[in-house]
Amino acid sequence: MDIPHALFEEKIEAMKATKGLRNDTELTARDLKELVEQYKNVYVEAKGEEFPSDPKKQLHLSVLAVFNSWNSVRANKYRSINKITGLKGTAVNVQCMVFGNMGDTSGTGVLFTRNPSTGEKKLYGEFLVNAQVQIYRGEDVVAGIRTPQDLDTMNECMPEPYAELVENCKILESHYKEMMDIEFTVQENRLWMLQCRTGKRTGKGAVKIAVDMVNEGLIDSHAAIKMVEPRHLEQLLHPQFENPSSYEDRVIATGLPASPGAAVGQIVFTADDAEAWHAQGKSVILVRTETSPEDVGGMNAAAGILTARGGMTSHAAVVARGWGKCCVAGCSGIRVNDAEKVVLVGDKVFCEGEWLSLNGSTGEVILGKLPLSPPALSGDLGTFMAWVDGVKKLKVKANADTPADALVARNNGAEGIGLCRTEHMFFSSDERIRAMRQMIMAETIEQRQIALDRLLPYQRMDFEGIFRAMDGLPVTIRLLDPPLHEFLPEGNVEDIVHVLSAGTTATQEEILTRIEKLSEVNPMLGFRGCRLGISYPELTAMQARAIFEAAIAMTEQGVKVFPEIMVPLVGTPEELDQQLKVIREVADKVFAIAETTISYKVGSMIEVPRAALIANEIAEQAEFFSFGTNDLTQMTFGYSRDDVGKFLPTYLSHGILQSDPFEVFDQKGVGELVKIAVERGRRTRPDLEVGICGEHGGEPSSVAFFAKAGLNYVSCSPFRSDASSTLAMNTNR
Repeated sequence: MDIPHALFEEKIEAMKATKGLRNDTELTARDLKELVEQYKNVYVEAKGEEFPSDPKKQLHLSVLAVFNSWNSVRANKYRSINKITGLKGTAVNVQCMVFGNMGDTSGTGVLFTRNPSTGEKKLYGEFLVNAQVQIYRGEDVVAGIRTPQDLDTMNECMPEPYAELVENCKILESHYKEMMDIEFTVQENRLWMLQCRTGKRTGKGAVKIAVDMVNEGLIDSHAAIKMVEPRHLEQLLHPQFENPSSYEDRVIATGLPASPGAAVGQIVFTADDAEAWHAQGKSVILVRTETSPEDVGGMNAAAGILTARGGMTSHAAVVARGWGKCCVAGCSGIRVNDAEKVVLVGDKVFCEGEWLSLNGSTGEVILGKLPLSPPALSGDLGTFMAWVDGVKKLKVKANADTPADALVARNNGAEGIGLCRTEHMFFSSDERIRAMRQMIMAETIEQRQIALDRLLPYQRMDFEGIFRAMDGLPVTIRLLDPPLHEFLPEGNVEDIVHVLSAGTTATQEEILTRIEKLSEVNPMLGFRGCRLGISYPELTAMQARAIFEAAIAMTEQGVKVFPEIMVPLVGTPEELDQQLKVIREVADKVFAIAETTISYKVGSMIEVPRAALIANEIAEQAEFFSFGTNDLTQMTFGYSRDDVGKFLPTYLSHGILQSDPFEVFDQKGVGELVKIAVERGRRTRPDLEVGICGEHGGEPSSVAFFAKAGLNYVSCSPFRSDASSTLAMNTNR
C-alpha cells in the first residue's frame, strides 16, 4: 500500500514503552484492539481514506500490492544487479495460511541447512515466537523488523516441532543435493514447511559446502564445480571484511560493485595525494567524481577507489578489476567537491583524512575502519581448484600489465598472459611519463628517437619481470594502443603547456600547435592502435626491441620465455604486414647482436569489424587472433563506451536491449562476427590459436559462447582467472 512499515512499528513500540513491556506477546487483547485503531488512523493519514472492512476489498488491494511491487525501485534494482531480463511481471497465488502469531506455542522462522557464511554443516537460522510470516520476502524475521532469537532456542520452547524440522532439513538437502534456504511456521505446536529454495552463500561458504558434500558422498566433483559460481571465487581472491554483518548500520551510500574485494583507507581526492600518502605508509581511498588515465598512479597507490559517476565498464572499474583493486563506481548518492576536499552524502560532510571502508562485492560505502581478512589459495579452495583444473578444456589466461600483476596471475592459476597493455607501464613513474610526453611532443624523428631511447630500458625491465613471473608460459604483449592525447596532463591549457614545457626548448606557440594536432573529434576511432606504429615505425621498433632483449636476457638466466607480439586495431592485411616487417627487422638485429635466437609469434587483435570479415586474409600473416571484445562491441553497435550511459538505461528499461553489451557479450550480432573470423581464419591457417582479451572473459554466458565458437582461451583480470577457470569447465562438459 506504499505506507512505510516504520509508521506502524512506531505505534506498537510506543504502546509497549507506555505499558513497560518488552515483547509483543505481552500485549493484551484490549491492547491489540486499541493498536488496531491506531493502525487504521495511520492508514487514513497516509491514503486519505478509511481502511476497507470488506474482506474481498482487502484481498483485492493485497493482490494489487503484489502486482505493483514488480515495478518498485527495490525490485527493479534487484533485477538489474542480478541481470534478470525478459520477464513480463509477477504472479499472485492466493491460499490459506497457517498462523505463527497465535500465542507462545506458535512462531515463525527462516533457516539455512548449512551456515551460508562459513559453510559449516549446522543449521543456521532465526526464530520468532508469536510472529507471522508472509509468502513474499517482507516477513518479520527476514526483514529484521523484530529481533529474532537463534534457532537453537526453538528446541527449548518447542522441542517436538524442532525435532521434526531437523529431520525435514535432512530430507530436503538429501533430495535437492544443495544447501537449502527454508521458511517455516509453527501453529500451536504443529510444524508447517512454507517454502524452500537453494540458499545464497558467500564465496567461502560455497567452496566449503561443495567440498564437504563431495566428502559426504552426496555429490561428485563435477556437481560440486557446478555449485560454485565465478563470483564466489572472485570474493575469495580478494581481501574481505571479517564480519560483514557488523557494519550494516554504518553504510552511508551504495554504488555499483565494480571490482570485488574490500578496502579500508583514508579519504583523498587527487591522484597526487594518493601517491604521496601511500608513500608515507598510509592506506587511502581515492574518491573522485570519475577517473581518467591521468589518475593511474593514484589509483595504483590507493587501497580502493570510489567514484560518483561511471558504470561497470568505466575507466575506474576496468582498471580496478585489472589490478585487483576494490572499486565502487557510479555512487550517485555522493557529491565530490575537489576544491574544498570534501565529499557530501546527503546532508553529511566527510573530509580528507576520514576513514572509509568499501565493499567492492556489494557496492557498499561504510563509514569507519573495518578489519580485513587476506585471501588464501589453500584448504578447501585448493581442493576445489584441483578438481577444476582436471576437467576444463578452455584455457584461462590473465590480463597483466606489470610484473606484480603477472605474479598474481600465476598464483591464481593463469595459463599465461593473454594481454599485456604496454601503455600502462608509461604511467608508473614521473620519469616514464615525462619521456613519453617528450616523444609525443617531438617534431622530428631524431627528437622522437631520443625520447624512445629513454623509454627503452623501462619497457625492457618490465618485460623481464613479466617473463620471469610467467616462466614457461606464453606472454602476449600488445603494442601501444590508446590515442596519444591520453598521455598528456589534465587541466586548463595554461597548466598543460606549463607541464609540457619543462625540459624542452619549444615555445609556448609550438607546444599549443602540437596539442592542437593531437586533438580529435572521435579519438577512439582515430589516431591509435597500429596507426601509431605505422606513422611512427620507430615506436614499434622500440617496443619490439625491448621485448626481444628482455626475452634473451631471461633465457640466459634459465627462464623459459614464449613472447607473443600483438598488433592492435588491424583493419587491413597491409597494416599488419607493415608492422610485421618492422618487428622482424628488429628481431634479426637483436638476435645478430646476441648471437642467439628465440621463438616468438606475431598476431593480430580482431576488434575492427572489417578484420573479422576478412580474417582469412589477416591469417596469412597473423599466427594468432585475439578478439578485443570491448572495441569490437563498440564498433559493431556504433556505441561509444564513454557516452553509452546517456541512453543505455532507457534501452534496458524499454526492453530494446536485454543487457549492457559491454558487460554481457552480444552473441547474435558481435558473436556472429566472432564465428565468421574463427571459421575464415582457420580456413587459411588450421592451427590458428584464437582467444579473447576483453572484460567479457569473466562473464558466464559470454564464456559459454566463446567455448562453443571454438576459441582456445579467454583472458581476464588476474584476480578473475580462477573464476574464469570454473566458467571454462562449466561451459565445456
